[in-house]
Amino acid sequence: MTRSRLLPIAAAVALVLGPAFALPAAAADPAAPAAPAASAAHSAPAQLPRPTGPYAVGRDTLHLVDTGRPDPWVPSAGPRQLMVSLSYPARRGTGGPTAPYMTLDEARHLIRLRASGAAVPPEVISGVRTWAHTGARPASGRFPLVVLSPGFSFPRSTLTGLADDLASRGYVVALVDHPYENAGTTLPDGRTLPCVLCEEPPEGGMRAVAESRAVDVSFVLDRLTGPRPAWRHARVIDARRVGMGGHSIGGDAAAATMAADARVRAGVNMDGTFFSPVPAGGLDGRPFLMFGATDRTADRTWDDAWVSLDGWKRWTTVAGADHGSFTDVPLLGELAGIPDTAALPYARGAHLTRAYVAAFFDRHLKGLPRPLLDGPSPAYPEISVRRP
Repeated sequence: MTRSRLLPIAAAVALVLGPAFALPAAAADPAAPAAPAASAAHSAPAQLPRPTGPYAVGRDTLHLVDTGRPDPWVPSAGPRQLMVSLSYPARRGTGGPTAPYMTLDEARHLIRLRASGAAVPPEVISGVRTWAHTGARPASGRFPLVVLSPGFSFPRSTLTGLADDLASRGYVVALVDHPYENAGTTLPDGRTLPCVLCEEPPEGGMRAVAESRAVDVSFVLDRLTGPRPAWRHARVIDARRVGMGGHSIGGDAAAATMAADARVRAGVNMDGTFFSPVPAGGLDGRPFLMFGATDRTADRTWDDAWVSLDGWKRWTTVAGADHGSFTDVPLLGELAGIPDTAALPYARGAHLTRAYVAAFFDRHLKGLPRPLLDGPSPAYPEISVRRP
């Protein structure tokens, strides 16, 4: 790749990475104040906010291999491999211990990539406590499926808070890792695949990433809803009710997946640039939620997407949010000793994200009335809603 082609692509990657969970440059200066010692600042494990729905949450992990597709970024690695965390409504009192947040090696890779120099042991990040239980028995019934795709360079675990909350509200949630696009993905054999694209973005830039993720997600749907499902509890999935959401490039991938796969009935983009634009003809009338920070009001790709979307649509803006406010990233930054510069506190951002994303899927996958999506709410003064 020539340098002239690489520079604009690298700029796009920098935009996607954003400032969240990035160590300020001054912290690398020996004269700068030291970060708080992890042993003193983190005597007890941090915990994600409690899920808000009526169900307990179970967790399974799948390793899926697409034998018909070489890895798009490292062809020499063989077929495309994906790691998927499944959060699902569970029966209370069943299952084993709480599920791990991420592997220790994934935490090491994340700190090295996104918080180099932070005085935080990887155990502090990997040890974040979740509310899901491994091996829990699924609740009775059949539930809609929501696929979630994380931001570029971030592992799937950074959307765990949202995934487990949706599961507690009656959804099966497939949280997908896209190897070589995030800090690190640990495979069952113990290897952790690094972020190759963080070093050299691909031909086609971030659009290629979003459209590759669409292929990943279609394969995941095949393996979860096809005639020989890969998940032991796949019977609880209602394959007629499938949605997708994502953060940053994962949000762009939600639109790209809908453009390519009619099985996805509803989509959410959480603060992601539309590097892969919504087709001019729309998404066959399927509903889409654009959920972002105030900066998105000056994003031409969001203006273009708004015009192209041809079904039910809303553009919700969250005052005070930054790029990471829709994820667990602010919590991880706090654990790493990195101040959160967003005006919106982490717990409030998580609460708003859960409320609006769940309301969207409730309305479009469950057919429930959700007036929250139709205009201002006194309970959520940070949110403004744009309607057609």
